[in-house]
Amino acid sequence: CQVSSVGCQVSSGRGRAGGLRLPRGAGLRYNRDMSGSNPFSGKRILVVDDEPRMIKFVQVNLELDGFEVIAAGNGLQALDRVRTKLPDLVVMDVMMPEMDGFEALKQLRQVSDVPVIMLTVKDEEDDKHQAFSAGADDYLTKPFSPRELSDRIKAVLRRVSSGSVIPDAEVLTVDERLQIDFATHEVIVEGERLSLRPTEWRLLYHLVQNANWVMTSEALLQKVWGVEYKEDVQLLRLYIAYLRSKIEEDTRKPRYIVTEWSVGYRFVMPSD
Repeated sequence: CQVSSVGCQVSSGRGRAGGLRLPRGAGLRYNRDMSGSNPFSGKRILVVDDEPRMIKFVQVNLELDGFEVIAAGNGLQALDRVRTKLPDLVVMDVMMPEMDGFEALKQLRQVSDVPVIMLTVKDEEDDKHQAFSAGADDYLTKPFSPRELSDRIKAVLRRVSSGSVIPDAEVLTVDERLQIDFATHEVIVEGERLSLRPTEWRLLYHLVQNANWVMTSEALLQKVWGVEYKEDVQLLRLYIAYLRSKIEEDTRKPRYIVTEWSVGYRFVMPSD
């Protein structure tokens, strides 16, 4: 790992984050908000990686930003830490012994909605798709800078804590086929209730709140994920596909979430 005052270059001699070499005192000098008004101060972050020096590097930098950091060395330990330590967010490496990050995430999602950022040396579309499909909230590729990781953590925590205002009608009837339950964050498709993941729900909520109006991709990304993601169009496309797979009768000819080419998306509400 080559660390400068602005970031960390993680090299891999084993196809993953191995051979980590941290110069003493390096990587810790960049501007921090020391005003005492940090809304994330004290938030507990679980860092999961089988490289102790990688954990230490991330821990020191996050603690300088006011986070409390706990650690786990593999997926099995991560599941135990989530149950016993109740972290606010998990940063988890993909390639680990005992249980890799993808499998740990799948098992974690069976018992917890704690937000998860996957951390890996890979930058392949299939890996990103696998991470989001398993329930990840974000995906960060090594090499990364301490500031980038901290900003991603804050963005995810903001999304999780923002919540949504429930409208007067807790259950919105779109048409004879689709209803949206704002109280339970579920959709009712042909009488069957389907749960949505938190990010899927936020995306649907903003589309429905602006029904029959075109929402630009940039606006959706900023509202659902945060300003840091305003150019990540592929991330938006993935979640649009997830939503369509749950509510559309034919995803190739969507009835509710319509693509406005080169602009964004529109949720179609039938006229009275």
